[in-house]
Amino acid sequence: MRYFSTLLRHELHQLFVAPATYVAAVLFVISMGVIYLFSLLSFSQAPREGLPALLFFSAFWAPALFAVPLLTMKSIAEERRLGTLEALLSTPASPVAIVLSKFLSAYLFYLLLWGLTLAFPFIVRWGLRHVAVDVRLMDPSILIGGYGFVATSGVLFIAFGIFASSLTRSQLVAGMMTFSGLSLIILGGRLAQELPLLEMGWLQVAQPFVEYLQSFEHLEDFSRGIIDTRPFVYYLSSASLLLILAMSDVAAE
Repeated sequence: MRYFSTLLRHELHQLFVAPATYVAAVLFVISMGVIYLFSLLSFSQAPREGLPALLFFSAFWAPALFAVPLLTMKSIAEERRLGTLEALLSTPASPVAIVLSKFLSAYLFYLLLWGLTLAFPFIVRWGLRHVAVDVRLMDPSILIGGYGFVATSGVLFIAFGIFASSLTRSQLVAGMMTFSGLSLIILGGRLAQELPLLEMGWLQVAQPFVEYLQSFEHLEDFSRGIIDTRPFVYYLSSASLLLILAMSDVAAE
């Protein structure tokens, strides 16, 4: 693992010079800015329960479905297509170091993108200085809980993207696989829970399991300051399994 830091610096450099990275960043900031503005307008037009920040964080699935594939689809698939993965494996660098460096670089950039949204409340307060801006926009409990959920769930999202990239030589295929897989992980649980099939016969046994996988409920718990070990076990263990599988694919190259 002594080559890990060198690989990590290389992967971060590759991310910062890749056009897809800046496309992901622009799309992320614009989409989340529009969602934040919509949240404020929605609460200003009619009284609603909850807080604008919670409505904003509930749209976490949008950047996850579009930014994560752009950040991860090139990681291993492009190395395999160009033949540089074989050359990299001929060096003392291990598959563990290779996969972890690609994962951590994409994850850090994902956190950086979300960190940019911290400026939104300050921009609102600065731009609307002549208006009494609701102090709840800066509620630290909601912000800490929301960003805590983003950081925790992001481990699984990025790990899935790295795993998908390890299965193919095509960036496009890797991106499509990541988009499809994350759609199932994030939205599949909610759709399954709303299906009447889960209330029929033996399928009721699966209902607690489906509820356990509910990302939106995890977000609500985080935003309320409820610290439950189950989301951490779910996201971290699932991410670890996906990364181990990716390492196995790389080692088999």
